[in-house]
Amino acid sequence: MKSIITFVTNKYVIAILAFIVWMSFFDQRDLFNTLDQKKTLNNLLTKKHYYEQEIATAQQELTDLQNNSTALEKFAREKYLMKRDGEEIFIIEDTIQRKN
Repeated sequence: MKSIITFVTNKYVIAILAFIVWMSFFDQRDLFNTLDQKKTLNNLLTKKHYYEQEIATAQQELTDLQNNSTALEKFAREKYLMKRDGEEIFIIEDTIQRKN
């Protein structure tokens, strides 16, 4: 029991414990900020991956529109509701709210 008390009251042990407590809770880069920053980084990396996929999809659509006239016509009809001469377009909107 006496050896434990002398070990705990040793100035080096007290200094090391104080350093660990300071670095864990009071420092600018404490444990909680580090975990929060890692969480934010993972979230940003997920968003980056999503936007890279969206960019690749948009680039593929752009090359299709530049090289394929049928894809260009399909795009114009679907997105901008363009039509050929003599055609009529009927737009049907679903106004019923469905409960999930």
